[in-house]
Amino acid sequence: MELLGEGADPSVGEIAARAEVSRRTVYSYFPTLDQLLVDASLGLLSEAETDRTVAPAGDDAEERLAALAREVTGMSEEAERLGRRVIALTVDAAEPAGGHPRRGYRRVDWIETALEPIRPRLADDAYERLVSALAMVIGFEPLLVARDTRGLGAEQAGEVSAWAARALLRAALEESGA
Repeated sequence: MELLGEGADPSVGEIAARAEVSRRTVYSYFPTLDQLLVDASLGLLSEAETDRTVAPAGDDAEERLAALAREVTGMSEEAERLGRRVIALTVDAAEPAGGHPRRGYRRVDWIETALEPIRPRLADDAYERLVSALAMVIGFEPLLVARDTRGLGAEQAGEVSAWAARALLRAALEESGA
């Protein structure tokens, strides 16, 4: 994580040296360099402030989602670079065993935390569909679309993501009659 945070593109040897372990030890925990880099990148991203963003937004699910969307898009350039790396390392990776997603479990946790105030108002299928839809507008992929395809700055990207998240929440609540 330190090497990645410094902007390095480390080899297994460099990682082993920094960790003061053998290359063999590294490979006993991580079958490939890519897996190690994904885990380290996700570790760095997990240290972001996102976990502490949702709760202070109160009990308004719309505001909680908006705060989450703004936080994810407002992360540092370093976090954006790491997010790009995680995407690059996982986009062509083999499907994980057991049907688990390649990445994104943290994002789903963040979204579910933001939705806690309205969870009882939605049927299970409507809630799961909403979480899936929100995962499409909150995260690194939407940030990259906003930046790379629309040329938006981080603040503008955050506002667009927050707007989309609110719209999806309203649609889900309206559709369910809640």
